[in-house]
Amino acid sequence: MIHAIPDFSLVVLIGATGSGKSTFAARHFAATEIASSDAARGVVSDDPNSQAASTDAFDLVRFIAEKRLKNRRLTVIDATNVRSADRRGWIEVARRWHALPVAIVLDPGLDVCIERNKHRPDRQFGPQVPQRMIGEIRKGLRGLEKEGFRRVLVLRSVEEIEAAQIVREPLWTDRRKTTGPFDIIGDVHGCCDELEALMAKLGYQVEWTSSGSERVATVAPPPGRTLVFVGDLVDRGPRSPDVLRIAMAMVEAGTGMVVEGNHENKLSRWLTGRNVKIGHGLQQTIDQLAVESDVFRGKAGRFLSDLRSHYWLDGGRLCVAHAGLKEELIGRGSGAVRSFALYGETTGETDEFGLPVRADWAAGYRGSATVVYGHVAQPEAEWVNNTICLDTGCCFGGKLTALRWPEKELVSVPAAKTYFEPVKPLAPVKPPEPEDPARQLIDYADVSGRRWIDTGLMKRIVIAEENSAAALEVMSRFAMAPQWLIYLPPTMSPVETSQKEGWLERPEEAFAHYRAKNVTEVVCEEKHMGSRALVLVCRDGETAGRRFGASQDEGGAIWTRTGRAFFSDPAMAVAVLDRVRAAAVAAGVWEELATGWLLLDVEIMPWSAKASGLIEGQYAPVAASAIAGLSAALEAARRTGARGMDTAGIADRLADRLDRARKYSAAWAPYVWPVNSVDDLRIAPFHVLASEGAVHSGKPHAWHMGLGHRLAEVGAPMMHATTWRSVRLDDEAACAAAIAWWEELVSRGGEGMVVKPADFLVRGEKGLIQPALKVRGPEYLRIIYGPEYDAPENLVQLRSRGVGRKRALALQEFSLGLEALERFVAREPLRRVHECVFGVLALESEPVDPRL
Repeated sequence: MIHAIPDFSLVVLIGATGSGKSTFAARHFAATEIASSDAARGVVSDDPNSQAASTDAFDLVRFIAEKRLKNRRLTVIDATNVRSADRRGWIEVARRWHALPVAIVLDPGLDVCIERNKHRPDRQFGPQVPQRMIGEIRKGLRGLEKEGFRRVLVLRSVEEIEAAQIVREPLWTDRRKTTGPFDIIGDVHGCCDELEALMAKLGYQVEWTSSGSERVATVAPPPGRTLVFVGDLVDRGPRSPDVLRIAMAMVEAGTGMVVEGNHENKLSRWLTGRNVKIGHGLQQTIDQLAVESDVFRGKAGRFLSDLRSHYWLDGGRLCVAHAGLKEELIGRGSGAVRSFALYGETTGETDEFGLPVRADWAAGYRGSATVVYGHVAQPEAEWVNNTICLDTGCCFGGKLTALRWPEKELVSVPAAKTYFEPVKPLAPVKPPEPEDPARQLIDYADVSGRRWIDTGLMKRIVIAEENSAAALEVMSRFAMAPQWLIYLPPTMSPVETSQKEGWLERPEEAFAHYRAKNVTEVVCEEKHMGSRALVLVCRDGETAGRRFGASQDEGGAIWTRTGRAFFSDPAMAVAVLDRVRAAAVAAGVWEELATGWLLLDVEIMPWSAKASGLIEGQYAPVAASAIAGLSAALEAARRTGARGMDTAGIADRLADRLDRARKYSAAWAPYVWPVNSVDDLRIAPFHVLASEGAVHSGKPHAWHMGLGHRLAEVGAPMMHATTWRSVRLDDEAACAAAIAWWEELVSRGGEGMVVKPADFLVRGEKGLIQPALKVRGPEYLRIIYGPEYDAPENLVQLRSRGVGRKRALALQEFSLGLEALERFVAREPLRRVHECVFGVLALESEPVDPRL
């Protein structure tokens, strides 16, 4: 016989010794789902039958059950559980984790239990023990539901036990397999005119007909879409019965879903004759139902009594509940879950209007599922963390609002009039301030320890605990205001080592790498010797405040690869942002991208603007001391040779080393000049990373470079164009021309170039392909590797360098960076964005040769 149990439940097996509980459990449940008292005794004492170890054993069973239920896993308690007192603790555990407690009673009969125990050498305790146990079980059978078990299955013979088949059913609220797309409508409160107008705007066609004396609604939805009501269909407005007709018709047709609101709950109780307090608009619905038929009232009553507390939808990505739901309650079942979904959470206080003060559960919400709710009317639907309230007070003269999912597009219609005066005036949700810890501050728990981050490009990127600690140190001590930090750029891998005499890096290796990956076209971009930076510029102060929680006088931010403010002088940053903003206006970028903000990936020159301390404190002293020391040594060798000693070999060697030291001292000269004002800066954009509603990783590099050139044309001289060219890898002449171009660039002291696939994102047979390879010139490499890096004996050693780990990090950081932008553009909570940004910085602390 088939017996159904909830797929998330705490199953308590009840049976005397010898009843076959362990055998039954092993047949119907996975080994990982079973918490056995005998097995626990064995773990804690090496003796599964040691009654002296029972206390510790049950502590272990309870611990296992708690951890499994916390993670929403069905759990089976394999113990005798014969007394009500033994079972009470399991009911409490189930309630704590909002799991449904299920009792399965195995009663094959006393003779069977006695006979089975006879054949078990560890159970030689006579017939009195199973006899007492069976007596206890049978005595308490009728009270199992009163104890709190939501389902009770009693198997009264060996045959029933053998024939039983256990199947699992999702909880009524678990509709994760329903994937939408959805149109979620906020509190209607009887405003059917506005509901019909909103549905028409969403593409739903409502037709009214008659069937006998009954008024009938028929709704034709847009293909594939499902309408979801967040509850409070009734009360206050003029047409509550018609709202019910639309909702009932759609639920019956399978094109709509309704979660229960507190007003439906109250109306349902009134319809069944229960004593309720008439208030908050219920009288209007009672009066409207008085002219309806008994048939309609009966149908409406059955519909209301069958509503669910919430729905968990779209693979677990979406939750709809009338008053919202905390993360730990989603997809679970208990009275506490239902109560929260209906009424929310209050502080126990009342305000000046006599209404309960509601706890701001959404401010602390950290779940991955988006929670869409209503219940508390407000003028506008505002995102708070990963939640949104759609009750925009239609019955109070506000508007009726819907959310398209997964598009996250808000659609609304204004109320025709004020149908019901609110006790408390509608107050807008105060946008989070920059210092609001629920929105802006990084929580230690989000970024500490060993973590796994899934991205759209790569799954399970592992962040080691020690790397998290290093990132936390940098972020907490040096990072700029966190609301701006929506992205950090990835590291970039160099090409494979060149085998050409006298060279460490050349373009041929980059071209060969991409050919081997079946990439047919690349772009070659000049690599400026500057400092990489991110420039986030807002069109106006309103955008900065609304989108980034910044003050109205902040127009954006500029930061380094490690999240630090690029300019120590705030006035310089403001001046740069003003110039970039003006360039975006002149180039028509705001209108073209329909955005109020831009995130640009740029190089800021000169290098000395950021690296002057490095040059003055490290590179220049090394060059000066090398030149001084080698000059003195060469002079001494020559004087020694003039006295007739053979020092030619030594002198030649010293002269060669001195020449390399002098080249070293001049290597950074092209990248150094005084910066007294913004006019002395050169900023070269090469990626338009994101704007409102879009991450631009789907556009080819030619688009990015084209937009960068347009900004440079109107923003000169500060905005600077990056030279670049497109190269077909099957065109030998084009490849040769690109190589010659690179040689000419580096001969003038240029850093080199970056080679990228023509498309921003490219996948190969083995996954994501390197988004870029840098090919650096010989004089820039001299800065990186030291004055004598290109001496033949040193090149031999450098040719053994490995780039595998660097490339793995480049791909992981690239994936994390784009994931951060995708989350920000999708308006996910900033903590979710920071998880990825933090991950990039953590990976940067991996022990990889920094010269690569």
